[in-house]
Amino acid sequence: MNLRLSITTILLVVINAVAQAAERLPTISPDQYNADQKQAAADFEASRKVPVFGPFEPLIHSPQLMSQTRSMGDYLRYKSAIGNTLSEFAIMITAREWTQDYEWYVHNPIGIKAGIKKDIADAIADGRRPKGMSDDEDMVYDFCIELQRNKRVSDDTFNRVEKRFGKKGAVDLTGIVAYYTLLAMELNVAEYQLPADGKKLKRFPN
Repeated sequence: MNLRLSITTILLVVINAVAQAAERLPTISPDQYNADQKQAAADFEASRKVPVFGPFEPLIHSPQLMSQTRSMGDYLRYKSAIGNTLSEFAIMITAREWTQDYEWYVHNPIGIKAGIKKDIADAIADGRRPKGMSDDEDMVYDFCIELQRNKRVSDDTFNRVEKRFGKKGAVDLTGIVAYYTLLAMELNVAEYQLPADGKKLKRFPN
């Protein structure tokens, strides 16, 4: 009886913890939006052609921040100086560095469709430096990893990126890492849940 009670207690604690995690920044139904949220959602749909989703669901608790974030993403994801394929590559690296499951779930297939080889994506997911990267991928990988792990970028790495993409490219690549770090932070703080068909990234020691 005591064992059963202990197991029941543990299960109740786990269930309660999951419920609390899901309720940190719960998704707001559109019919419950306030005036600012309705405007932010309308602006989002006008720009992205889809309703509010993913990281913007927790962000809409602060609609002004959500709108500013979405606007920055409109440029960095689709129009940056490094192009869409390398942008997706940088996003995948950032998602992995933050162990952000949803960000990886969304961008891994997009990146592969954009031209990133599956074995390269798999290496990133495993936390390994990919083999067989192109020169562009190699320099973007170094830039993103150095910036995430060292909090700065070496002269050699910066100079490679600047020579290839110009100063604008170096600024845009930094912006992509920063932007998707912001989204990863918001999603991790919210403990945003993966869809049923999602698979969590491996957890590495801190």
